[in-house]
Formats: sequence, C-alpha cells, structure tokens
Amino acid sequence: MKVKDIKNIYCVGRNYALHAKELHNDIPTSPFLFSKPTHALVEAAGQSITLPSDQGEVHFETELILHIGQSYKGGITVDELVDEMTIGLDLTLRDVQSELKQKKHPWLLAKGFKHSAVVGNFIPFEGVEASKKKDFSLVKNNERVQLGNIKNLIFDLQTIIDFTGKHFGLDKGDLIFTGTPEGVGPLSHHDELSLKWGQQELGSCIISFR
Repeated sequence: MKVKDIKNIYCVGRNYALHAKELHNDIPTSPFLFSKPTHALVEAAGQSITLPSDQGEVHFETELILHIGQSYKGGITVDELVDEMTIGLDLTLRDVQSELKQKKHPWLLAKGFKHSAVVGNFIPFEGVEASKKKDFSLVKNNERVQLGNIKNLIFDLQTIIDFTGKHFGLDKGDLIFTGTPEGVGPLSHHDELSLKWGQQELGSCIISFR
C-alpha cells in the first residue's frame, strides 16, 4: 500500500467508553464519524513531523487503522473487505475542537490540519478474531501512554464497516481510523513516538512544532 494511493479517510469518534468519559462526552448510540482530507496523511517513518504551534494543544489519539481492499457491498465481512492494517494517530487541535463543540460547528479545523493523520507501516490484516488477541499502544519518550484493544470497541469492526459503507461508500484505498482508547494527551516539541502492534513497532516519528 502506498500512501499516495489513499482515497478517503474516515474516522470513528467516541468508540471506546472510557475515552468518551475522559473528554466528558456522551457515549454514542450509533457510530459517530468524521473525515480528514488526504493532505492530512503522513507516514511515521522515523522522521520529524511538523505540527502547528499557534493553535493550542495538539493531542495524540492512537488507533487501529483499516485499509479497504475492495468495493463494499452488503453482506461482505470485515475479513473479506480489509486487506491491510496499521497503527496510527488521529491528531487533534484540542482547544480548537472545544471551541467548535461549543458553537456546534463541524470538527474539520481541529481534525483535518496537515499531518493530522499519522500512519505506521501497513501489514496484512490478521482478521477480526486474531486482532482481538493483540493490544496496540503508543510509546512516548520511552513511556507507554496509551494501550487499547479492539475487543473493547463500542461499535465493532463489522458495525463500523457496514455503517460507513451504507452511508458513504467504501472502495479500495479508503482508510478507517477505528477509534482511540482512554489516555489521550498533549504533545510537546521533540517528543519521540513509537506506534506498536503487540510488540512490533509499525512506525516512529519525532514531533516538531513550528
């Protein structure tokens, strides 16, 4: 999979109960989706990733990401539709998002800025049941700051796939960020990040604010 071939980026918000609670949000009763532009996409390949320094705190949100391998049709399973996966970050301008929430405006300014969709190296999708047996995590400056497992999703992968496919469509090259567990927090200049699937590092980067 090449990043330049990515088409649409869908993100599921508030899909872990403890994360919804930590941000004082109601737990949704149906999948809550937003999108990011492809200009937000960046690979975590050991390099420095530049983020805006003039818009308040930038928070990390670590997620399991699905790569869609074929066109969606009703009745298709996750294991049939998804060909690759990785771990990544849905970066958020938290202060901007709080203002947008108060005004009941869309989240694009807080979620769609350049380099806000960080992805690790894509690997073959291991299947839903096998993926429940591994945790994903974010290590920041040699300390684990987030730990999650898709078995704790409010809306499981099949529900997410069916909801997204029905309402927006899904095709080869689309990505789905499946939601972040509790433990989100702010990034600082020169933070060193490592994205892990079990014990395997799928990506790393250094944060730079300018």
